Amino acid sequence: MNRRSADTPAPAAAPAAPRPTLTKIVATVGPASDSPELIGKLIQAGVSVFRLNFSHGSLEDHARRLQIIRDVSRSLAQPVGVLGDLQGPKIRVGKLDAEPVVLQPGRDVVFVCAPADQARWARPGETDPLPSDYALLAREVEPGQRVLINDGAVRCLAVAREDGPDGQRDTPNVLRARVLVGGPVTSRKGINLPDSKVSAPALSDRDWECVEWSVAHGLDLLAMSFVRRAAEVRDLKRTLASVCAAHEPHAQDESDSSRGSFIPVIAKIEKPEALAELDAIIEAADGVMVARGDLGVEMDLAQVPVIQKRLIAKCDEWGKPCIVATQMLETMVQNTTPTRAEVSDIAQAVIDGADAVMLSAETATGRHPPLVVETMRRAITAAEAFAAEHQTAPTPSSRLMASRYRTAALAHGAWHVAHDIGARLVACWSQEGGTARYLSQTGLRVPIVAYSNDLRQLRRMSLLRGVTARLMPVPASGKLADWNLAVEKDLLALGWVRAGDPIVLLAGKPLGKKGATNTLAVHYIGNPALGFLGDR
Repeated sequence: MNRRSADTPAPAAAPAAPRPTLTKIVATVGPASDSPELIGKLIQAGVSVFRLNFSHGSLEDHARRLQIIRDVSRSLAQPVGVLGDLQGPKIRVGKLDAEPVVLQPGRDVVFVCAPADQARWARPGETDPLPSDYALLAREVEPGQRVLINDGAVRCLAVAREDGPDGQRDTPNVLRARVLVGGPVTSRKGINLPDSKVSAPALSDRDWECVEWSVAHGLDLLAMSFVRRAAEVRDLKRTLASVCAAHEPHAQDESDSSRGSFIPVIAKIEKPEALAELDAIIEAADGVMVARGDLGVEMDLAQVPVIQKRLIAKCDEWGKPCIVATQMLETMVQNTTPTRAEVSDIAQAVIDGADAVMLSAETATGRHPPLVVETMRRAITAAEAFAAEHQTAPTPSSRLMASRYRTAALAHGAWHVAHDIGARLVACWSQEGGTARYLSQTGLRVPIVAYSNDLRQLRRMSLLRGVTARLMPVPASGKLADWNLAVEKDLLALGWVRAGDPIVLLAGKPLGKKGATNTLAVHYIGNPALGFLGDR
């Protein structure tokens, strides 16, 4: 088939234009990466979304990092999203007086639920007591149940509850456990109780403080940890809606006028209970994260890859973004090269259809943050090239297609048009992200360049697979032809197209209005008669 119109000039010989990866990279910001210089390098290496981990650091630290991200993003004219990760009902070791405390196999250790009692339970010749930040630990863990520390690196078995300070057995505040697998324990390390029914609320007082802070500071996404039931996600979204409505529009940037608008919620799947109502959780959430760290502690480790594939497929069915996280390049926290298994892990997530892959300690505390991102980008690029060779049909969400939405149908058609003409990319006007989201869900193997004059919505689009967000004012004329010209100029300046390249355009009238997308056009770069240019 001739993929180029007869009146379109052939492109001059030139190297292939650079293009962003389709699968997004989420990077955690921490002490190793929170300078303006490093944030800039990470964005240029391929980061689309930065994660602020509320489990570590103060809100003042996060405010400083957020401001750096916003400033650098603006200077690079590249919208990037910021994801706030709520701690949730994560049980942790409290503050240790001296660390590390080294647990020895075969010896007992006591977990003290009231930090003030820590010294009271110290015994000569015994391991120092470990304080816990969960007051009901000794009440809810039965003898014979497992107590795992630091993602299961240290493993204990509960052997007895001991009386509280009032001498009453119905209020135990000390749990005695026998160490099965020893090792060092430091402050704030996580404690998992895979055999126990924990009654901790889905969100702590600290989490609600972080929710308020996130809304006040205009974060783009929120991740909810240790989701067990869909009702927990719905409760957070209800509260978020009221908190967002109470805030005035964000005045930091003229194009960023939606400070009080609703923040999408990403449900982190890391508890066995969540798998029992997975469809309901995905339906309630705006996206899902496969949090393999705690998931691999709470469940049989051998099941984690199967659960990951199941979650990616389920998110695809529902048309929701899926992030695969934890230990993707763990060895590069210290080393300059990854293992072969780590690269294969990234590739498999990409081939399975994950929208994003995430880096945690690799960029937060590791020694080589930019190199890690570059390594991940290379692995993604190779996997995407393989996937593109083997895709023969669009892969839209089955639920979305059943909805018969006009824009979803246009996005489905855009896949076929882009495939048949060999389009270099698809460009759309997406005022609040709907068109970009529908295009992302079709499984396009070429970039989707989404334009909007709403910076906040562009930052949220940065998580969508295949979507590159670009800030652009609505043309003064409001005509699609003038937008077509502006798109062509922008793409040529970026080096993503060259003369004669075919692209697909989606937009609607009036440009800039939510839900107006109703037109698809084919344009060849440099041809003044095609696309929307014939409407001048």
